[in-house]
Amino acid sequence: MPRPARLDAPDTSHHIITREIEKRRIIDDQWDQKNFVSCFGSVAKNTETIIYAWPLMTNHSLVLLRSSLPGLPVFMRMFLTGYVIYYNRRHKRHGHLFQKL
Repeated sequence: MPRPARLDAPDTSHHIITREIEKRRIIDDQWDQKNFVSCFGSVAKNTETIIYAWPLMTNHSLVLLRSSLPGLPVFMRMFLTGYVIYYNRRHKRHGHLFQKL
């Protein structure tokens, strides 16, 4: 059964988990790590989302953030789509990289 929709409004705090699909890694080396962090920071700046903390592991990441006017769905869609496009091109793969939670 899917998780109920997350309540979102500007200035709402969220704890987000991004988890890989098929038990694969989402960070293979330092280039993936740099791109993940760069994409994350760029989207946060563009959407005015405040990031409080974010540990990054090889197969998942956690984020504590405060959403802004565009909202959490916009932030997550921009960030995850951007990273997946980069990752799939670099590693010559296609399809999903993250699970839906």
